[in-house]
Amino acid sequence: MADIDINSLSDINSLNQADMLLVDDDVLFTEVLARAMQKRGFHVVVAHSVQEAITLTEHETPEYAVIDLKMPGESGLALVRHLHQIDNQTRIVVLTGYASIATAVEAVKLGATHYLAKPADAAQILAAFQRTEGDAEIPLASQTLSVNRMEWEHIQRVLQENEGNISATARSLNMHRRTLQRKLSKYPVKQ
Repeated sequence: MADIDINSLSDINSLNQADMLLVDDDVLFTEVLARAMQKRGFHVVVAHSVQEAITLTEHETPEYAVIDLKMPGESGLALVRHLHQIDNQTRIVVLTGYASIATAVEAVKLGATHYLAKPADAAQILAAFQRTEGDAEIPLASQTLSVNRMEWEHIQRVLQENEGNISATARSLNMHRRTLQRKLSKYPVKQ
């Protein structure tokens, strides 16, 4: 696949037919985002699970990938690791409706270029692909996290430490497995 220079959003026309892998279990979301990216010159391939995406990348790796974190079966983090191992030049943006500090850190450690909370539009995703460095000028949060948000973050970190194993995480947290599953099924608590 050809090398693409995405130094600025004004160079979007140079992305003509760059390959993009879009992986999300939300069919409607993938249809809308795929159309938006095709209008911007990408050749988009869609998968709705990690395993389907791995199969699609057996013969050719994409220059760009947009991966949902939480899908049935394996986590999107497994796909981030896979894509980074087969081609560390693939620019990967992880999207999630379940944003947490722990998963953001893990996604970047595994090779993601950036991490965005849903809903994210095509322009935000393209800007995320463009980012190559951190931003020291980003404003710091003016308030601390709520107790409920800290609990959510702690659960996510322990879940990552246990490689997504809910039973092991429940034991580590000294919590009943069903209580943990109920907490995980809820959307993350606001700040």
